Amino acid sequence: MTAVDASSSESSQPGTRTQEVPAPAATGPLAGNPSALGLPCFIVGSLALGLVLVGVVPATATGASMPIILTATSIGLFLATAWAAMLGQTAVASVFGIFAGFWLSYAALVVGLTRGWFGILPSAVQSTEELFLVTWLVVIVMLTVATLRLPLAFTVVFALVDLALLLVFLGVNQASSGLLKAGGYAVLAFAAVGVYLFFDMASQATGGAAMPLGRPVLHG
Repeated sequence: MTAVDASSSESSQPGTRTQEVPAPAATGPLAGNPSALGLPCFIVGSLALGLVLVGVVPATATGASMPIILTATSIGLFLATAWAAMLGQTAVASVFGIFAGFWLSYAALVVGLTRGWFGILPSAVQSTEELFLVTWLVVIVMLTVATLRLPLAFTVVFALVDLALLLVFLGVNQASSGLLKAGGYAVLAFAAVGVYLFFDMASQATGGAAMPLGRPVLHG
């Protein structure tokens, strides 16, 4: 994404030509690409969660990913959201803002249930987790459908997030470690696509060529 191009016109006496004067490139806070911050923050949280779900840490260590998700991922994505909003990049700000809300609410869920912040009885923990997963699945599916005009790589990320949420929901609902682990691999998969998107951004930011991201599902 680039800053919005602008131009101004300067007129002289009647009968003279109007000269187009390009506006100078935006500088300061109104410059750059918010994805340079948003994508790494998204990737690191995804990797942490995916590794927890596939069993790299013991099943009892549900909060192992919280230091990363609660700080680097959540805060970084909110900063990227503000950056994109300042540039007038509505779609980018929406995507980063939605995922910032997801990660922060996930951290609140895990820490809150562990610490007993919300007054939820042990018998209601499973249904609480299911409510969280279904709610966010609906929102991310909505985001997926609404952004089908973006390059295919972005649609793949959102679709993999949808799949991960569905698998984790089924794993919680059926108390299946296998489904939870499958959800973890889906998380690692969308983190990998995020890495590819970051390399595309970095290539362009350092003067290189854009990497192929695929044609949008919807055109026009």
